[in-house]
Amino acid sequence: MTDPLSKRRLKTWIRLLGVTRSAENHLREFLRVNHDTTLPRFDVMAALWRRRDGVTMSELSRMLLVSNGNATAVVDRLEKDGLAKRTQSATDRRTVYVALTEEGLRVFEGQAADHEGEVNALFGKLSEADLDALTEILRRAAEKGETT
Repeated sequence: MTDPLSKRRLKTWIRLLGVTRSAENHLREFLRVNHDTTLPRFDVMAALWRRRDGVTMSELSRMLLVSNGNATAVVDRLEKDGLAKRTQSATDRRTVYVALTEEGLRVFEGQAADHEGEVNALFGKLSEADLDALTEILRRAAEKGETT
């Protein structure tokens, strides 16, 4: 017996993907045009901003759900631009920490404020009640292994 809501759930999934992709593409272009940066670079800077004391490259990769190679390439460019710095661990020569520089913090905070404003504009048609309902719906959708 098929679930009568199966097709509607599939359509909802496709709509969620469409909204996500559209917003992501818009934000990629916004960051490129307004800040001469990329979304992956913004994401790395955001992760480093949240962990001011620095993180290992492995931790950074896990936080971003990307390969070490991808994270390293972005960090290399940030370091070259003076926005991030690597520091070797005092206790283990193989461990290197990466953190934003003061300039990196300043640059990111400007980007983050503009990014937040752009996300606010993108979803500006949603009321407080809409946001509360959507948050609850997405929370329930994210629950694993439970059936309704």
